[in-house]
Amino acid sequence: MAVLAKIRQRSALLIAVIALALFAFIIQDLIGKGGFGKSTKDVGSINGKDIAFEDFRIKVSNVEKSGQGITSTAAANRVWDQEVSIALLSSEFDKLGLRVGEKHILEVLKADENIGKNPLFLNAAGMFDIAKFKEYFKSNPAQAQYLKDREKDAELNAKYQIYNTLIKAGIYTTESEGKMKYEMEANKVNFAYVAGLYSTIKDSDVKVTDAEIVDFMKKNEKKFKADESREVEYVLIEDKASKEDEDEVKSKINGLLSGRVVYNQATGKNDTLPGFRNATNTIEFVNSNSDVPYDSTYIAKKDLPAVDADKLFNLASGEVYGPYMFGKYYCISKSMGMKAGVNAKASHILISYEGTQVPNKKEKRTKEEAKAKAESILAQVNANPDSFLMLAFTNSDDSSAQQGGDLGYFGPNQMVKPFNDFVFNNGIGKVGLVETPFGFHIIKITDKQDGIRLATVAQKIEASEVTSDKVFTQATKFEMDATDKDFGKIAKDMKLTVAAPLTLKGMDETFGPLGNQRSIVRWAFEDDTKVGAVKRFEVANLGHVIAKLKNVDKSGLVTVTLARPYVEPILKNKKKAELIKAKMTGSSLEAIAKATGAKIQQASDITMENPMLVGAGLEPKVVGNAFELAANKTSAPIEGNTGVYVVKNTSTVKAPSLKDHAPYVAKLKAQAASDVNRVIPALKSSAKIEDNRKQFNY
Repeated sequence: MAVLAKIRQRSALLIAVIALALFAFIIQDLIGKGGFGKSTKDVGSINGKDIAFEDFRIKVSNVEKSGQGITSTAAANRVWDQEVSIALLSSEFDKLGLRVGEKHILEVLKADENIGKNPLFLNAAGMFDIAKFKEYFKSNPAQAQYLKDREKDAELNAKYQIYNTLIKAGIYTTESEGKMKYEMEANKVNFAYVAGLYSTIKDSDVKVTDAEIVDFMKKNEKKFKADESREVEYVLIEDKASKEDEDEVKSKINGLLSGRVVYNQATGKNDTLPGFRNATNTIEFVNSNSDVPYDSTYIAKKDLPAVDADKLFNLASGEVYGPYMFGKYYCISKSMGMKAGVNAKASHILISYEGTQVPNKKEKRTKEEAKAKAESILAQVNANPDSFLMLAFTNSDDSSAQQGGDLGYFGPNQMVKPFNDFVFNNGIGKVGLVETPFGFHIIKITDKQDGIRLATVAQKIEASEVTSDKVFTQATKFEMDATDKDFGKIAKDMKLTVAAPLTLKGMDETFGPLGNQRSIVRWAFEDDTKVGAVKRFEVANLGHVIAKLKNVDKSGLVTVTLARPYVEPILKNKKKAELIKAKMTGSSLEAIAKATGAKIQQASDITMENPMLVGAGLEPKVVGNAFELAANKTSAPIEGNTGVYVVKNTSTVKAPSLKDHAPYVAKLKAQAASDVNRVIPALKSSAKIEDNRKQFNY
């Protein structure tokens, strides 16, 4: 049973390409999240195929319980993506009539190490034994359902492997495409041109309206397709310590420095307690009075608070410094002594060999060859210490080679033992050779840092109850006033800042810079939350967020706010192009250059593979037009990426014909290798998908 539990925990049946799409067995429970009594019993549908809420709930719960620390909303998003992919692919499998047999399914099951290499299912030679596998489940009927579930997933996976193979087989490159690739690389054109660059017209001279952006998006709907969204603006009122709270903590810390008198209820007398300076047991004093327990670590100067580092590091043993601020704490520190060489800095050259777990070996070599090479390099370093950096750069198998082998500073036991022992048992400048499981290291110790041990009383600066009450009152007043008055004006009157509006989708968790605030997103999408609605949310460790629903977008397009940075430059260039073309009068390049105030420029040996114009960038449309022109013919104005161009073909140089274009066919095949990954996005784009998750309070 323990073995089977392990299989359940770490099943890896599914191939990487579609791991999420087919992981149907690691998901489960969202009971008590408002799933009952809704307007539909289905969480959604894909091309008319419903996804029942109860099944979906169980799968989501399984993901939540998978030990990945995933939130319920993230789990629901993962399961939803999986369900959509499975539904779309299963439909394709059915259309193609794909079938798989026991052999296919067993091969997929064996691919999981926890099954294929499970001792329960191996023969004496250590090979997977189908008979032992079947016998185990036959003699353990309680596990039969488990196997059936695994087989369902394995069947899907096996079908996908066949489907994937069919897709790859259908992606081919013809000889004609290879020929075109060759000609794009080898054919060259020379031409003269006049360029009216868009940059010559100020952006402020052309305006783009929201309506024009929406119209552009509608004409290019696939590029700007989006789920229904909400735009929310908000004010954050932080529940943080006031000046009075800070002063109170500082006063308390100051009071700990010297002795103090306290009343002893047991004796009925006043006792004089020693302060931090004179405490007989410093460690006990820290642990009794500090919000942060005593830490015996020796600290290098670079790791101390920057403003106070010099004074703290130079404290004599027993000397006290403070109070000082470190982050959100007021602190007082006492030196507990110094220690030499707490951190070290070293460089190394790693020479690995076959069998070591080093991914970027510069060359294949045996252990003996690696040792000989390492000893040779050590001799070169000893003969010329200044050569270390270049030798590391050209020989080391470690990623630190790019920094000349420099590993920076590290503490004891951060490196593998032989390396650690050499560095911390030798002085600065020492060079030597050590062997570790990674290979042979030529090591140079370049620096060491001393450290100080500090006993620090640190008390956190937090908002007092009085301060928190004031913040709550202010937030509540803002919420009430903003409900029927101008949100921005109320914020201004109360000297608060309205944050930039956030565009949210129904299953978002993140609320801009405030991180995971799912409750605010869920509120924005509730049916009874209308445009203009205002609500206050209390956010732990932060304060109060007062949110206002500014806009609801059901158009199916991204918002104008999101689209503008992409669309506006395109539309502005279009308008600039019309202004530039109006100036391009004349029948010759000379006349056009004079009319526009531009120069005639020359382009030589330009190819369609690299249609780069000096000073302008990539202009494939311009170069393509130049290729189409007969010699000495002039084009009409061409709208390019960076401006409007008029070109005059000087000459076109055709490449010599080839009998075989195989190398170019191979290039195109390599480029098309990843096209198989576009299948699921393509199926999604043409599918009818209904998502009802928000009705179930995910």
